[in-house]
Amino acid sequence: DGRLTFFPGNQTVDLPSINFMKRQGTVFLNAYTNSPICCPSRAAMWSGLFTHLTESWNNFKGLDPGYVTWMDLMEKHGYHAQKFGKLDFTSGHHSVSNRVEAWTRDVNFLLRQEGRPMVKLTRHRKQFRVMETDWRTTDKAVNWIKEEAVNFTQPFILYLGLNLPHPYPSPYAGENFGSSTFLTSPYWLEKVNYEAIKMPKWSSLSEMHPVDYYSSYTKNCTGEFTKEEVRNIRAFYYAMCAETDAMLGEIISALQDTGLLGKTIVIFTADHGELAMEHRQFYKMSMYEGSSHVPLLVMGPGVRQQQQIPNVVSLVDIYPTMLDIARIPVPQNLSGYSLLPLLHEKAESEASPRGPRPSWVLSEFHGCNVNSSVYMLRTGRWKYITYSDGSSVLPQLFDLTADPDELANVAVKFPVTVHSLDKILRSIVNYPKVSSSVQEYNKQQFINWKQSLGHNYSSVIANLRWHQDWLKDRRKYENAIDKWL
Repeated sequence: DGRLTFFPGNQTVDLPSINFMKRQGTVFLNAYTNSPICCPSRAAMWSGLFTHLTESWNNFKGLDPGYVTWMDLMEKHGYHAQKFGKLDFTSGHHSVSNRVEAWTRDVNFLLRQEGRPMVKLTRHRKQFRVMETDWRTTDKAVNWIKEEAVNFTQPFILYLGLNLPHPYPSPYAGENFGSSTFLTSPYWLEKVNYEAIKMPKWSSLSEMHPVDYYSSYTKNCTGEFTKEEVRNIRAFYYAMCAETDAMLGEIISALQDTGLLGKTIVIFTADHGELAMEHRQFYKMSMYEGSSHVPLLVMGPGVRQQQQIPNVVSLVDIYPTMLDIARIPVPQNLSGYSLLPLLHEKAESEASPRGPRPSWVLSEFHGCNVNSSVYMLRTGRWKYITYSDGSSVLPQLFDLTADPDELANVAVKFPVTVHSLDKILRSIVNYPKVSSSVQEYNKQQFINWKQSLGHNYSSVIANLRWHQDWLKDRRKYENAIDKWL
């Protein structure tokens, strides 16, 4: 969650490596993901293009294998390039359950797709390495810096992708079937300031926006939660962020130990945030701040120290920025703009042949847990969110200056603002048309999958994550799918 990198969010958990980057470099106060879910978000970051342009519709559908990323171009221009850890930007990954849930979001039924969120504490008080896989990946990156990078005569580019602070998937059997678990150790939990944890306010279920209700239901968050449960989910999430911060610290230390820190640009960001029970939801897949607002910190030669940048920026800006750093000509067809002029405080016109950076950012979502395509335009104090074709589902408008918690939808109160923001959005993307092509894609993919299974498809569906709901009234849900098709 990007809000943890600056005040007041940074009061809740101790993040020494993030704080080091802030002192030595620049923090972006308004950085957003272009799609609040793993694969489409990463596809935008690696391609520099908006989601509707790459058609990265869900966690199964990302970039085509072999897509030329900024890292490929840098390698072509003489950089030593190395990737470690989670990439997740090409098509074909994630479970069958994940795919089917995304394709069937247009079906008129409600099925719980997630286990109820819960927390779990590992037993060892001093356990430092909880997320073992990420630590092993970090070790590889550290060794590469110390054994390889230090000897290069040409420049290098190193990418390290972590899973943390993503909740852990839980066992598919037993009492906590399918729960998503916020897991940490007492060591990391001690880094969290419980007094500073902000408790989210919830609307009643009947007052929720219909798409929010669908999200909350499919994420299994419409039941009763005690204050202690909600506070713990948030605290454990922050503790997982502290562990992630320690991995960042290992990289910074390795650069320092090898004498490379002074001549290396370090960028820290994320594919999406975590709602951690805000708006009666956990996970991402939402345009609310907890999910869509990501961290973005940069330090290194030429980057101003202790600088806070309020401009809205997004992950598509990474592509042109990387090429700009490497002095490689930036393609003109990108959705993003280089961040270097902001980092160096140059006049925009000086910097880009395309003219100044726009005053808005776009995020869109077409995947699971949300029963409509969603589009978000963030500009100035406003966040405008519209759905599907722009008329069949009510839009939302939040004034982030007056209402940072996004509790009051003021779309009806400010029709002129809604109209002008919608006009800007339509000039960027013909969103009713995109929504319609996603619906067509979902149906076609489901039909292909169903045909590949023959008569057996319902029993396969009955074993997806939602099987407990499905088996209660199998015929009803089968009919709903038939009607949709």
